[in-house]
Order: sequence, then C-alpha cells, then structure tokens
Amino acid sequence: MAPKFGTSGLRGLVTELTDGLCAGYTRAFLAAVPHEGRLFLGRDLRASSARIAAAVAAAAAEAGVAVADCGELPTPALALAAMRAGAPSVMVTGSHIPADRNGLKFYTARGEITKADEAAILAAYAGDRAAPPAPAGPEPSALPAYRARYVAAFGPSALRGLRVGLWQHSSVARDLLAGLLGDLGAEVLPLGRSDVFVPVDTEAVDGATRAQLAAWAAEYGLDAVVSTDGDADRPLVADESGAVVPGDVIGTLTALALGADTVVTPVSSNTMIEGSGRFARVLRTKIGSPFVIAGMETAMTGPATRTVGFEANGGFLLGFAAAGPAGSLPPLMTRDAVLPIVAPLAEAVRQGRRLSALVATLPSRRTAADRLEHVPTETSQALVRRLVEDPRDRAALLGRLGPEEGIDLTDGLRIRFSSGAIVHLRPSGNAPELRCYAEADTAEAAEALVHDTLAAIRARLA
Repeated sequence: MAPKFGTSGLRGLVTELTDGLCAGYTRAFLAAVPHEGRLFLGRDLRASSARIAAAVAAAAAEAGVAVADCGELPTPALALAAMRAGAPSVMVTGSHIPADRNGLKFYTARGEITKADEAAILAAYAGDRAAPPAPAGPEPSALPAYRARYVAAFGPSALRGLRVGLWQHSSVARDLLAGLLGDLGAEVLPLGRSDVFVPVDTEAVDGATRAQLAAWAAEYGLDAVVSTDGDADRPLVADESGAVVPGDVIGTLTALALGADTVVTPVSSNTMIEGSGRFARVLRTKIGSPFVIAGMETAMTGPATRTVGFEANGGFLLGFAAAGPAGSLPPLMTRDAVLPIVAPLAEAVRQGRRLSALVATLPSRRTAADRLEHVPTETSQALVRRLVEDPRDRAALLGRLGPEEGIDLTDGLRIRFSSGAIVHLRPSGNAPELRCYAEADTAEAAEALVHDTLAAIRARLA
C-alpha cells in the first residue's frame, strides 16, 4: 500500500511513511492553511504513532510553528481543543486499518480539511526531507474539556441503571470512556483490553467480534456493549443481546434524541432514515466525511436548521447547539464516537426501554457491509466500471436478485432491485479494498446479500 494523500489524510504502510515523507506533508499543510504560528498534535496507540508524531513535530518546529503535543487522545478531542484555540491540528492515526499501516489526519482551525484544502496541500508539497528533532510544547488539557462537554450536557444520571460493557482493545478512548460512562451514572465493565493494536472497522464488524460481543452480553448480563475504532471517531454499539446496531441506525437514534430536523448522510446509509418520516430533510452525499460536511454547510446556509451528519460507520457530526438532558451541547463539525454512544443509551433510559426496543421503533430496514481486502484500487475500479457499462455483466453477477428497479452512480454503483434489495459496490478511496454495502428488510438478508456478492466477485477475480 503505497502512501496516498487525500481528503481523508495520508495513509500507507508504516515502512513507507518515512520521517521525510511525513515531514514533507506537514510542511505542505502548514504552507496551505492558516496557522498563526501554532499546531496541535495527537496520536493513537499504534506502535508507530510516536515516531511519526515526532517527525511531524520536528517539521513544524523547523517551520517556526509552536507544537502543542496533546499525546494519545481521540481524534475528536484533538479537533475540539484545536478549534477552540483557533489552530490547525494533525492526528497520527490509521483509524481502522491494520497495525502495519498508519497515517496523518489534517484539520484546519475550522475542522476537517476540504477538497479545496487537499488541492492546496498537494500544490504546496515540495518533496520529502526529514527535519532535525525539536522538543514539542507543553501538553494542553484536551481530554478534560472533551469529557466535560458530555458530562455538562447529559448529567450524572443520564445512564443510571445501565450495566455497560466497554470493549477497550487498543482504542485511544478506552480510559476516557471508562471514566465518562461512569460519570454519567452507568456501571462500567472493562473488557478485552489489548497491548497490541487491534484494527476495528465499525462498518464491517467481523463474525468473530460479533460472537464475542454476544458472549460478553450474555455472560455479564449487560445492557449494552460499546467501543470505538482506533482513533475513536467512529462508535461501535451492541444492544443487550450483543447484536451490533449499525452506525446509520445509531446515527438516526442520536439525531432523534437531539431533535435534529435535517440529516446529511452518504448514499450508502439506510433508507429507513427517509422512511421514518421523522426529519424535514435528508440530504444524500458521496461517502466520506468531507462530503457530509460540505452538505451540512450547504444545509445550514438557509433558514435556521438543526442539522446533523453521520455515516454508515457511525461517525457523528453535530451542526447546531443541541439541548442535552442536563445542559447545552455545542456544535462539533467533525466525526465523533462519544455522542452516538451516549445519546441513544441516555434516550433508552429516559424512555424506560432496552436499546433493542428503541431500535425497533424505526422502520424495519437493515444494512450490512463488508469488504474484499488486498484488491488493488485499479482492479476494483475496472470491475465497477464494467458493471456500470454492461447490463449483461451485472446480470451475470447479480441476476439472482431479480429485475433492477434503478441505479445510483453518486459514489460507486448502487443498484435497487424490484424486490426492495439494494447492493452497492465501491472501491475504497484510501485502502486497497472493494467495499460492498447491502440493504434488505432483515439484518440476516442484508448480510447474505453482502456475503454472496463478495463471494461471486472473489470467484471472478481469482
């Protein structure tokens, strides 16, 4: 996986993310965005992250920029601290990808970089050159402010009576969440802490993980099991049986709990969002938080709206000042994992329901997602292009699903069949993977659609 830069940041194999390469992109970032002489820096718990963070700090110091090293913390906590200080930030993380890979996420003082910022950084990039080591500045108090944000909004009784399992693995938020959930009144049971980095993809939870979540829920009598991906900008939530609640369902429950009237979400998210009839507007975008943010900004230019955004991976963006049970919750226009964990659980407590019963109040449409790994991007793109152009090729691959009702090319190839089933194929933009999304009336049917479609593609590519 050669290092690749885009709006999601820089990602690649650790062996190829050299000090010179990381320093070069840091210089380009600082040349392309306003910084007023200050940069916030954070990292996840990967073994390679400290070394890469040192390269970023050295390049910034060489450019005369003071570095506020926030250490190991969730991406949204870093973004919140930097935006409050009016400074850009860099998070060293590979998110959900394996430990032999890593990356840099770039944030301006406004939030995540846009496509325009991406173009400016690429234009400013002047090659690789490592900078001499330099000490970072004092560590600001980013974590306490992030934790206090939720305590102030939800209060000490929001989760009272709940017994919550916290799958800690190598999430950078594992200790933060243990304390915060307790602050909100829950009994917290830490589970599965790991000293080795565990890649957790909240959008494509594997069978072994699902089985473990169910086993924990049964063994310990839990009301929910929660976790995040590696840098804690995407949540993982399972109900009292250990069944994973998909990210777009968690996002919908969070939007309802906060009183949102406008939802911005990618085309891959569950169509029950519109089917619920609970929102005045639902705007669909390409997949990726930059597109969601752009859609939110467009939605918020008109009359006052209570706008939120979320993705099928569960990362939640708050675009308005919401009212929590105990106080106000200011906007945070970057993907967050804590809010979509806390808000649905708090709403379940408020309504006196189990989490599964809260989910059951939504229309019965369910999604599933998975991916073929180690598929070169060019191969995935060529496959999808052939399927778009040739109906016979689509029929050969997916004809078992019956007649097509419509095709959406917003991002990849999304096919709706007359049966109501939906299959969506998309080459990943930042990893050598082919993503498959599906939607059906039951979780089992959606999972079968993904499994069978990927099996057919795997056989074709063999």
